[in-house]
Amino acid sequence: MKLLIPLMLFCCSLNAQKLPCSAKEYRRFDFWLGDWEAFGKNGQKAGDSKISVILDSCIILEEWTSAGVAQGIRYAGKSFNTYNRQTRQWQQTWVDNTGGSTEFLEGEAGDNSVIFRTRPFPISKDTMAIRRLSFYKLSNDKVRQHGEISKDNGKSWATEYDLEYRRKK
Repeated sequence: MKLLIPLMLFCCSLNAQKLPCSAKEYRRFDFWLGDWEAFGKNGQKAGDSKISVILDSCIILEEWTSAGVAQGIRYAGKSFNTYNRQTRQWQQTWVDNTGGSTEFLEGEAGDNSVIFRTRPFPISKDTMAIRRLSFYKLSNDKVRQHGEISKDNGKSWATEYDLEYRRKK
């Protein structure tokens, strides 16, 4: 009994503590949470995406599945998004079912946006590139995701994809 009371007090104090990722910086990307259909600029459905929080709300998890099949594969991937308290940057790691991965280690959050950048990486023998991935809250039920690439160290950008996420009803 002497051990039971301190143990109960300890457990109760743990429940009263704030979650480590509850600070407002960690919540700046919450506008993306939900179940979405994504559409390209041509109006065609590009895929479905489920965005949720995991690991005590420290990670925003994206689970993407393409609408179509290409070369016998339905493209799918996951992104892990978090605020890095040490660097004060948002970060995203993307992995997919083709063996691909992309690390966006620099990210800035605004009131209704998050913009990620990769570090320079080789795209060919003689060319380095940078990717930029931008999310904009258009409304409570729409988010724009714009992927771009630069081959001149960020002086100019070419669109790789431009999607409008529409919240599933």
